[in-house]
Amino acid sequence: MRNSSWITPSWLILLLDLGCSIVAINLAFLLRLNFDVDALLDFPLTTIVVITGTVNVLLSLALRTYRGIVRFTGLTDIGRIAALNLMCGGLYLVIDYLIHPAADKPLFPVSVILINFFINSSLLLAYRLIVKWTFKYYNNFKAVNKTRAVIYYTGHSSLILRKAISDDPNSELRITAFLADTYNHAGKSLEGLPIYVFRKNEMYKLIKNAKASLLLIPDEHLPAAQLNELVEACMSLNIRVQKIIPVSQWTEGNHNNNSIELKDIHIEDLLERSVINIKNRQLSQEIKGKSILVTGAAGSIGSEIVRQLLNYEPSVIVLCDKAESPLHELELEIAEKGASVPVIPFIGNVCDRVRMQQLFEIYAPQLVYHAAAYKHVPMMEKNPSIAVMNNVLGTKVVAELAVEYGAEKFVMVSTDKAVNPTNVMGASKRIAEIFSQSFNNFLNEEYQKLGPVYNTPPTRFITTRFGNVLGSNGSVIPRFKQQLEKGGPLTVTHPDITRYFMTIPEACQLVLEAGSMGKGGEIFVFDMGKPMKIAELARKMIRMTGKEPGRDIQIVFTGLRPGEKLYEELLNNAENTLPTYHEKIMIAKVRSADFSEVNEQVNMLIESARKHYLTPTVAKMKQLVPEFISKNSTYEELDKGTMII
Repeated sequence: MRNSSWITPSWLILLLDLGCSIVAINLAFLLRLNFDVDALLDFPLTTIVVITGTVNVLLSLALRTYRGIVRFTGLTDIGRIAALNLMCGGLYLVIDYLIHPAADKPLFPVSVILINFFINSSLLLAYRLIVKWTFKYYNNFKAVNKTRAVIYYTGHSSLILRKAISDDPNSELRITAFLADTYNHAGKSLEGLPIYVFRKNEMYKLIKNAKASLLLIPDEHLPAAQLNELVEACMSLNIRVQKIIPVSQWTEGNHNNNSIELKDIHIEDLLERSVINIKNRQLSQEIKGKSILVTGAAGSIGSEIVRQLLNYEPSVIVLCDKAESPLHELELEIAEKGASVPVIPFIGNVCDRVRMQQLFEIYAPQLVYHAAAYKHVPMMEKNPSIAVMNNVLGTKVVAELAVEYGAEKFVMVSTDKAVNPTNVMGASKRIAEIFSQSFNNFLNEEYQKLGPVYNTPPTRFITTRFGNVLGSNGSVIPRFKQQLEKGGPLTVTHPDITRYFMTIPEACQLVLEAGSMGKGGEIFVFDMGKPMKIAELARKMIRMTGKEPGRDIQIVFTGLRPGEKLYEELLNNAENTLPTYHEKIMIAKVRSADFSEVNEQVNMLIESARKHYLTPTVAKMKQLVPEFISKNSTYEELDKGTMII
């Protein structure tokens, strides 16, 4: 139920303005005549009052000065009142000249007109401002129980935010100060509110004087390091930090609510790495009008790839996944967006060659984005044959069909766990990388030998390799959020475990960019910024809820899981990188492998996995990937050569 508030009727404002104009003209004459009443009676006061009232009413109707809401009086209203009085003065002179051109004594002496301008302007503004201030102090009186908030000053957006909150009678916030990041603002005020500087001693003043319990940040694009510093300082003083939607969305009409939408700061906002923006015109040219296949389309990465592909107007996108419900949800999401691109949900397992062949026969995809994979390290360590079947065989099936049906490009999503793998999952992805690269080189060699025989160049295979993505299914941050909702504890495997992080949209942007930039055979790696300790991530997430790690919520170290290593890498020790057009994107130089040999070994590996031989399967993986050294796993004995196969 909305609260109703009294709006003064326009006719009443018009009457008040008329009364002010009549009072003003009489005061102007009295001031001009030094309050000599006898001299005043020499003027035709009735005629003067009638003319004054008529002129003011007509101009008020024309300029609509009476239509404004009094308690929201602003510069526009002041300008209209000034214009009204200037025009009144001009009309008084014209009327005087037309009616009494030869009279000894004018109806409206010039001095009276000037005095009347200032008196009438003052009266019209005075009662408006009195009403405005009355409402302001009345609202402040009612705001005793409202949350006292401070706005982080970032410029014009901060002023708009302050006005929006102050003018909203239903707002639960009361703005008490501004917080700036430079000493140039120290000791100054803005719109009657004090400005404090973001420094330790000033922050204590903020708590003492402004009694603030909430900091509002109107700019979502603060650097992560600066936002981190703000949040850390505020958390230490028990001040909550929230963002608002960008002011541009208010003016663009995208914000339909009557109240300001506040959003909590999430851990994703605080990761100390800058977002990498990729702008490549070639990407749109390569995707537009083409048939595209996305495997693993219902997963975190696959679904975001699909969302981004929709922006480039392909002819059709085939969503391939074996998970029925998530695929159905994605289809509904795309339908709700009203996308014009045809989207085909295709339930199928990438390991099922017959089903995949049917897909290629019907839709003949020109671009393939292969995101289907099992990714959970401990799970795959317990089920190595399944890791091989899905991650290796699935890649092999889709890759071979892509070549058979003439796809232009095959872009594979890999992982940093494929570098110096210590677990089955990482090794399976590394084998998929080796197969794709050697297959690409083999096809190129055959094309160079038999170029005229081919109508088109062979399929180009491209790999993208990156670290953990924020918010993906089963990843650490959603897990911590679930544990926080239950009151803890937060479980971390080891105090020193460290990981790279990036956002899902950013990761998928890289995948699309790789598909555009790649010429075939490359492994693209990302400069992912600084790695972050998971324990520190847990502590920060606890503090962001207003609680203290170790006191309110515990952090429990459970020990490294099977196959897990402390540090992830993006490059093998023997690998180097080549630069690309973007300083943050590099191409890994990796050792080449003979395709016939790789293909034979992969077939043997798949045959072992098909029979679900566990130890023999892992042993064959180690033959294909010599740098695969198991950690915290039952397969460590294979590295010593003591386990009987």
